[in-house]
Amino acid sequence: MKSATAGANLLALRSHNTALVLDLLRTAGADGISRLELAERTGLTPQAVSKITARLREEGLAAEAGRRASTGGKPRTVLRLVPEAGHAVGVHVDRDELRAVLVDLNGAVVGERRTPLDLGAGAEAVVEGVALEVEWLVAEALGPSAGTGPAPLGAVDSLLGVGVALPGPLDHRRGVLHRVTGFPEWDGFPLRDALGRRLGVPVVVDKDTNAAALGLAVAGEGGSFAYLHLGTGLGAGLVIGGRVHRGARTGAGEFGHQVIQLDGPRCSCGDRGCIEALCLAAVGRGEAEEAARVLGAGAANLVGLLDIDLVLLGGRTVAAAPEAFVRGVGAVLDARARREGVPGGAVPVRIASGGARGVAEGAAQLLLAPLFGRGDG
Repeated sequence: MKSATAGANLLALRSHNTALVLDLLRTAGADGISRLELAERTGLTPQAVSKITARLREEGLAAEAGRRASTGGKPRTVLRLVPEAGHAVGVHVDRDELRAVLVDLNGAVVGERRTPLDLGAGAEAVVEGVALEVEWLVAEALGPSAGTGPAPLGAVDSLLGVGVALPGPLDHRRGVLHRVTGFPEWDGFPLRDALGRRLGVPVVVDKDTNAAALGLAVAGEGGSFAYLHLGTGLGAGLVIGGRVHRGARTGAGEFGHQVIQLDGPRCSCGDRGCIEALCLAAVGRGEAEEAARVLGAGAANLVGLLDIDLVLLGGRTVAAAPEAFVRGVGAVLDARARREGVPGGAVPVRIASGGARGVAEGAAQLLLAPLFGRGDG
């Protein structure tokens, strides 16, 4: 395996046909898949598949997984993905903490770090803090002298880059933050470019909810769904037809700041009666059932607007009382479905898979997913 060249060329492999082959190799797992099967399932010619797989083997991304009996003729050689040939870092920057994971090409977590962080400490301090945690993480998991200290990421040949997920709103395409609720000083800060210069590797930036939704879609959640994340704030990640929906200005999913009570309490965004303010106020009073009811009202609006198939709940506040939130949100959706005579009944509600590191793992998929043709990252 030529791991010394894999990292340098991974991003250059992002063609449609190569993504098809890579995705089938990953899906096949350790058992592998033959070139003939790859040709049949992709619709590519055997010659095209041979060229692609030869390049993948040269780059160390694919390897032989043995031979398989065929119906007539000699046994077929089967190929498998080499998960350790590539890695991505996913970082979840919350208002008060940072969680980072290192994953291989299969998306399996091979390293993790978690530390307090103050988003209000200023851009320079936050960028440096994120950079150091990422460098420590990679050094511990992949460095030649693991644990001896942070090291430049450019020396790690298999690293694709770093995905960063944090509260919005922000411009996903340019990696520029807008007025993060409660932290207006971040407005206009080019986080992607600043962190990319500091680390010396590609960086992708997206909202925490979008990253989590992408991770869920890659992990197998099908159809159209909404991921509602209630932690230190409230937002939504939307997957429509299997793809993350960001909107024309990448601003979709600012769910927490829809007003449902005109004379309600002041929200940190400056408005009154936002779902986020009402939910967090109820949580602060120890009233999880009331917070769930408010969240359910917002979820019902979303379901009515988008006609989605599923509502998934996540975030540390939900994790503190998962049954109460599933029950409360589900009750509101069920009541509206009965009232409106919705065919098939209410949209199901459940806790999202991934747990506390779901956003960080989704952030890593911002780099991995395009490699396998699973959305645009």
